[in-house]
Amino acid sequence: MPRISAERKQDRLQSILDAAGRVFAAKGLQAASMADVAQDAGVSDGLLYRYFENKRALVDQVLQEFYERLLARLEKEVARHSRIEDQLGTLIQLHLKAFVEEPGLCRLFISEVRVASNYPGSNIQALNRRYTRVLLRIVDGAAKKRQIKAGLDATLFRDLLFGGIEHLAWRHVNGGRRLNIESDANVIAGILLDGVKNRSRTLG
Repeated sequence: MPRISAERKQDRLQSILDAAGRVFAAKGLQAASMADVAQDAGVSDGLLYRYFENKRALVDQVLQEFYERLLARLEKEVARHSRIEDQLGTLIQLHLKAFVEEPGLCRLFISEVRVASNYPGSNIQALNRRYTRVLLRIVDGAAKKRQIKAGLDATLFRDLLFGGIEHLAWRHVNGGRRLNIESDANVIAGILLDGVKNRSRTLG
């Protein structure tokens, strides 16, 4: 049997991951099967198992790619700004945009992957923490510039922000309320900043 090139192997791997993303987003982790992914990717079941030993390994890789895309965009865009107002607004807009652009994968992560017994200590949890640390760095930088009140509990601020976004976006993901990315982001950022900004000086 002729050996395939590294480039062809990478292309085949990417086609499998793209197919898996579509299948998992549409059916969910429990309902989707490896056979479903193989059929969507146009490969045999046997070939699929040469790349991934089981469904869990496959969904982990799909979500890792998803998080890495989000992180690359988030870190790049946040770095363009110096004021917490702009940084926070950018973060919230990009986070909401993920729910609009990839509702199936967001639903998959929240309802199935994050609640699984093997989530704690997993690579996906590590990526999620790296993602939320972008906000912690924003808060830390704003505190050093005295743009926000001294002594702010950054972890609580993080939980309020991401928890609030998730509650709002969950209705969008399930078809109950459409997100308006820009206006919703402005409202969320305004509410949070009004509670933490340093009133002894102008933010900037």
